Amino acid sequence: MKTIYKTDNGILSQKDVFEPEIWVNLISPNMEELTEVAGYYDIDLADLRAALDEEESSRVQMEDGYTMILVDIPFEEMRNEQRAYTTIPLGIILVHKAIITVCSEDTVILNYFSNNRMRGFSTKKKMRFVYQLLLQTTNLYQAFLRVIDKKRSEIEKRVSSETTEDKDLINLHELETNLVYFATSLSANKVVLERLTRYERIKQYPEDKELLDDVIIENRQAIEMTNIYRDIIHGTRELVSTIINNRLNNVMKFLTSITLVMAIPTIISGLYGMNVSGKWMPLSSTPHGFLIICAMIGFICILALLILRRRKML
Repeated sequence: MKTIYKTDNGILSQKDVFEPEIWVNLISPNMEELTEVAGYYDIDLADLRAALDEEESSRVQMEDGYTMILVDIPFEEMRNEQRAYTTIPLGIILVHKAIITVCSEDTVILNYFSNNRMRGFSTKKKMRFVYQLLLQTTNLYQAFLRVIDKKRSEIEKRVSSETTEDKDLINLHELETNLVYFATSLSANKVVLERLTRYERIKQYPEDKELLDDVIIENRQAIEMTNIYRDIIHGTRELVSTIINNRLNNVMKFLTSITLVMAIPTIISGLYGMNVSGKWMPLSSTPHGFLIICAMIGFICILALLILRRRKML
């Protein structure tokens, strides 16, 4: 889908044709739309399609007549019937009097600008627009990181309430996978931001440089948050795994103890059931001998239970 935007006096409006000072937003574009934009602005078609490849790495690329900036942005998706987070490429191409964004998905970052919710947003200030996009990207990273940490806290509460399930381990693994994606993408974006500070070809105003510094600071903070949360989740996953194994050991220990106690009457009744002369069996001729033997079995079983309890086997 191709959408053209332009700001006039702070008011964002859609346009039908290419004009100066516009923003061309390409969301999962088809080949016809890509060819049209590439031909009009004299852009290599492969550069326009780069953002549609999920395996493309973040980079800044200088070409004759345009500059391409490729970064990874966070994206929410459904995975294993649950909400999960990943990263997808966002292409930003700066041409003469226009800025082009290419993305395979309709994300909240681009919607934030298309709905004119960004203060001071203007399609005429290209570099400021780029830095505002990058700032919103880092802010969304941090927002998703807080959601991930909240999910981890909920799992941790279930651990303390003894309602831990095997699926908690799977959920923790999913959260850790999300953080791996975030860490890789944030590190790649960090390289892009550092290169933007060195390129003199890209015209920047003093206020734009201050905005870029803010983006670098927020990106660094997001990297630190990712590393911290990943270490915490790794520790929580090991804790949950240990608790589940410990509970399994306790169940096995309990069953073993019960089996040991139940073996006592089995052994005694087995001895009395042997085909030997009755006069040699203790209490065989004693009145109420059966009740006495049963009482002895009960006493021995209770004694065994007390011993096992004292040794914390029950």
